[in-house]
Amino acid sequence: MIAERLKRIQMVLMDVDGVLTAGEIIYGDSGEQYKIFDVKDGLGIRLLKEAGCRVGIVTGRSGEALRHRCRNLGIEMLFDGVRNKSQVLVQATAQTGIAPEATAFIGDDLPDLAIMKHVGLAVAVADAHDMVRSAAHLTTKAPGGRGAVRELCEAILKAQGRWDHLIQTLFNG
Repeated sequence: MIAERLKRIQMVLMDVDGVLTAGEIIYGDSGEQYKIFDVKDGLGIRLLKEAGCRVGIVTGRSGEALRHRCRNLGIEMLFDGVRNKSQVLVQATAQTGIAPEATAFIGDDLPDLAIMKHVGLAVAVADAHDMVRSAAHLTTKAPGGRGAVRELCEAILKAQGRWDHLIQTLFNG
C-alpha cells in the first residue's frame, strides 16, 4: 500500500532534468547553461528537510545552475555526472545510514529505472516515459518541473502526520 510506503520515507533522492525542471535546457551564446526550477518544488523540499527528511540529487548531468539551486535549498547530497544511479543509492545509504526501504526516488526517464527498482518508494512524474511510470509505485499528477516534487513532499509529510504542524509553524513564523 502506498500510504505505508510513504510513512517509512526518511530520504528522498531525485533526478533533475524532467523532474525538478520541465526537461528543457537553455544555452547562452557563450555556452552557459540555464535551468528553470519551480519555486513550489523548492518549498516542498524545504518543508521536507524541516521535518528531518534527508534530500539528495542524483543526475547524469552537472552544471553551475544546479549547484546554485542546491546551495539555495540547502541540499548537501549532490551526485552529479552519474552514469549508474543504482550505485549512488549504495553511497547515499552509507552516507546517511538510511536503508533503501526508507528511501524514495522520483524520476522521469530510462536512466532512472536502475535506482527505482531498489528503493522503498519509486515515483514517476506525470509526463515520465511509459516504462518509468510502469516501474513506479506512485505517479504524480503534476508533470516534471511543474510541482511534481512538491506533490511528493506533501504526500510524504501528510502520510507521516507532519504536514499540519509544519503549516502551522509556517503561518506563525
